Amino acid sequence: MPSAPLQDDRYAAPPARALGDQPVSTLLVTGIAELVTNDPAHPDAEPAEGLGTITDAAVVVADGAVRWVGRAVDAQPADRALDLGGRALLPGFVDSHSHLVFAGDRSAEFAARMTGQRYDGGGIATTVAATAEASDDDLRDLLAARVGELRAQGTTTIEVKSGYALTVEGEARLLRLARELTTETTYLGAHVVPPQFSGRRTEYVDLVCGEMLDACAPYARWVDVFCEPHSPHAFTEDEARAVLAAGIARGLLPRVHGNQLGPGPGVRLAVELGAASVDHCTYLSDADLDALAGSDTVATLLPGVEFSTRSPYPDARRLLDAGVRVAIATDCNPGTCYSTSMPFMVALAVREMGLSPAHAVRAATLGGAQALRREDIGRVVVGARADLTVLDAPSHRHLAYRAGVPLARALDLG
Repeated sequence: MPSAPLQDDRYAAPPARALGDQPVSTLLVTGIAELVTNDPAHPDAEPAEGLGTITDAAVVVADGAVRWVGRAVDAQPADRALDLGGRALLPGFVDSHSHLVFAGDRSAEFAARMTGQRYDGGGIATTVAATAEASDDDLRDLLAARVGELRAQGTTTIEVKSGYALTVEGEARLLRLARELTTETTYLGAHVVPPQFSGRRTEYVDLVCGEMLDACAPYARWVDVFCEPHSPHAFTEDEARAVLAAGIARGLLPRVHGNQLGPGPGVRLAVELGAASVDHCTYLSDADLDALAGSDTVATLLPGVEFSTRSPYPDARRLLDAGVRVAIATDCNPGTCYSTSMPFMVALAVREMGLSPAHAVRAATLGGAQALRREDIGRVVVGARADLTVLDAPSHRHLAYRAGVPLARALDLG
């Protein structure tokens, strides 16, 4: 453990530098025992396992962006200094799959699963009812509290889906509220077929592709669908293709929930339509792996779901060995994983999915950025956003080594 306290010390430095036409204060972050850059090509970096770690490192930040990265002995003075006292520093976690806008409680459902009840997606209706009864301010408060939990555990970028209204006005409301806190918002009107449309699936798909999409598109960047033939509540391949095609036609980018409850068409559909990610990937065939390896689609793994549903964990090592890009996310939701902790997901991925600590950290940072098609996050490189996470530990390995201990937090550079 680091012995020095976290300090923000000013010291003599040249005047503020001019970046562009505006004078900007620079901050030198030092006392970094290990810096994870996700840039193995950096001349000071140890390239093993792709993390690009630098020991005894320093970072210069200005105007919300990284301006210099290297060894502390080579750092130039800055206007301010922040000494991390021998802690590790890494890119902020990128949680590329969450369902944070909801009300209600499903702990009884969780308890039932722990005694053997199988998950099939049916409990979503319970959350839909509770969310409909909540006011905008209630949902804002709940969302802000969950985002606060994420940041307190080192997450700096989040994706948030709708899907807990399943009406035109309700889905637009959830996306509007999510958009207040993140630009990574996902239209998920095709979460499940609601009970009132039982026996009228085609009508609901038409609604999702038409009036509901029209209301939601202004607040969304992404379109998603739960493509799962093993659940009567989810969507078939043809239904999912129609939903995604409609979203793409409105300028939204596709994502897919797929291959969660059993083998299915989700991966194939995601690759066919150029989706940024296909999420869950619990049951994959060799053909699925080949399709992912030959595409830009990221396989996003959600280990908290397997933990919370007592389902088999996917083999992440098999994905990496096939050349597939892998991300890790929380899937924070009230039914199958009510956790906001990316460090917990890292620990689970190491213990249960066959990833090394380095591969798990890379998947939770750079992998998440790739799943959101973002190049400005997930790495500590010149020009990237200064979204950084500090660990109360000297190495990234402690995230899995000391599972459950609150080591990580988003670094406040203010």
